[in-house]
Amino acid sequence: MKLANLLMERRINMNLRARTKDEAVRELLEMIPFEGIILDHETILKSIREREEVEDTSYGRGFAFPHSRTDAVDEMYILMGVSHQGLEDKTLDDISVHVVCLLLTPSTIAKLYLQTLSGLAALARTEGTLDKILSAASKADLIKLVSDTNVTVDKQLMVKDVMRHDVATVTLDDTLKEVANRMWRNRLSALAVVDDEGRLVGVIDDRDLIKAALPDYKSLISNLNDDIDIEPLEELLKKEDKIKVAQLCRDDFEVTAPQTRIVEVAAMMIFKNIRRVFVTEESRLVGVLLRKNIVNMVIRG
Repeated sequence: MKLANLLMERRINMNLRARTKDEAVRELLEMIPFEGIILDHETILKSIREREEVEDTSYGRGFAFPHSRTDAVDEMYILMGVSHQGLEDKTLDDISVHVVCLLLTPSTIAKLYLQTLSGLAALARTEGTLDKILSAASKADLIKLVSDTNVTVDKQLMVKDVMRHDVATVTLDDTLKEVANRMWRNRLSALAVVDDEGRLVGVIDDRDLIKAALPDYKSLISNLNDDIDIEPLEELLKKEDKIKVAQLCRDDFEVTAPQTRIVEVAAMMIFKNIRRVFVTEESRLVGVLLRKNIVNMVIRG
């Protein structure tokens, strides 16, 4: 089913007056009473704010997807608002929010809710979508351009619906210092290693860095009370610009495809006790699925 099929003209606001995301949510909710539907706005707002406190739903590329599963509604609502001037809230890529998609579903609906969120995210990632939405002359034009993107809401939850598309990577020629800096900037414990064509060739994690400083760590454990003449970590720092990723990375990583069912990968992660699975298409890295992504999106919502 196309994402556009879930959109309704009466639930689209082409000219938001709001200046903040919270105000935009209130303004979008104001459209519902015109349909003769009475909702408990305060309960809905409380639920949305609680979700925002857990994690900011400003997605990026000028889009924000405030959402909530709440018993205050008995059907799924997709309310879309366009702010031509841009809200005061900015997305993680430092772009002002221009499109607010409010998604509300009953607590009993899970799969369609997650699939729709994934579809909205795919819409935001489609090149040129924001400019086209801002240029749309009418609600009908907006729905048509969403239809033209061919973004679909699948019947089953796939890896592509949950995975991270922005994967931090390093190359075989990068240094240990560059690896450590990239891990710190992205708050990650591991990085994918790719070649010049974007093909996945290895993985390097924080354990690999520490092992490089402590190659003889087993003997150190058995002699912790002995004096060590050379501090291993200090010695590693002296060589951080010389040690290459090629010397430390490993090729024992798990991969999957974007179209794999999420339950299959989740089961594999539990069985093999792994935290991450890289997502590839024809050997090219296109995403990464972390255990916390499954918890955050599927379980927590």
